[in-house]
Amino acid sequence: MPYRILVTGGAGFIGSAVIRHLIESTSCEVANVDKLTYAGNLESLTPATDSERYHFYKVDICNAVALSSVFDEFKPDAVMHLAAESHVDRSIDGPAEFIETNIVGTYCLLEATRRYWYGLPKTDKDAFRFHHISTDEVYGDLEGAVELFTETTPYAPSSPYSASKASSDHLVRAWQRTYGLPVLITNCSNNYGPYHFPEKLIPHVILNALSGKPLPVYGDGSQIRDWLYVEDHARALLAVLSKGKVGETYNIGGHNEKRNLEVVETICELLDKLVPLTAEGDRGQTHTYKNLITFVADRPGHDRRYAIDASKIQRELGWAPQETFESGIRKTVQWYLDNPDWWQRVLSGEYQLGRLGGQL
Repeated sequence: MPYRILVTGGAGFIGSAVIRHLIESTSCEVANVDKLTYAGNLESLTPATDSERYHFYKVDICNAVALSSVFDEFKPDAVMHLAAESHVDRSIDGPAEFIETNIVGTYCLLEATRRYWYGLPKTDKDAFRFHHISTDEVYGDLEGAVELFTETTPYAPSSPYSASKASSDHLVRAWQRTYGLPVLITNCSNNYGPYHFPEKLIPHVILNALSGKPLPVYGDGSQIRDWLYVEDHARALLAVLSKGKVGETYNIGGHNEKRNLEVVETICELLDKLVPLTAEGDRGQTHTYKNLITFVADRPGHDRRYAIDASKIQRELGWAPQETFESGIRKTVQWYLDNPDWWQRVLSGEYQLGRLGGQL
């Protein structure tokens, strides 16, 4: 198990879950390298920031000079690369930032890592790992209801986001093949859980419902996704970093295929039980959050179905998700009910105020 781990994008949704897990469950030193874009929220790291083993660097991964300084100062044994622009709708409206962060940023990080890695003593060099965290969206979508994404599924990205992530995957593999950099790649299904930025489907639905706002569903809501609880994902990533074979790809899925409409309806049913609507007004209408569901025009190029075959990581590394969708979504809804201060500060923009830089 590497002792000093550099995590890029550690203030994001998955990155913060990884750092919380590393601080709470291991003895590792952790460096969080994050530019702090709109989706980067240091308040998601509150459980970890009091630890002497946590270090923060406000650095853009496209800044080669600053990156090299972080490597020289922190001297990591491994890199976990999670920094990315990741919202499909935003990539359709403005793809330039996705090209810059996901492709150019990955290139800059690979080069900074390579220069650092070349200078290590042989023992440290052999033990070093570069773990690139990617998405199942690079595979495009699936026909029918049976086929699954495997580690050898051909790439067929559909959006500027998934195309930029596919590009970054190819760069990582090229740096291993050309320069010998010891890399690991993981491709995950849709994550959900605590601290999820409210623009994504599940937190957006929860918070809109609590505010009595419409719950928008693309098209007819029949798109299918495989849902992975973010803390299960963090455990999987640590298993890959610790035990994965250099050069290998591991798919990480939750074994929870659900239609988007089914996800929204499940959230409504949970909220009906946990925070039931009052019976005032709307005579003759059943009082349920499902009444807020609104179907909207579908997203351009919207993939119909994603589903991960996660048998390789279970077979070779012994990982399997601990949460079912039912247990994970209940925990998620309850977390948002219990932590209004966090999401209210996100919705108001207050979380972005007073951001202080890290050591660089």
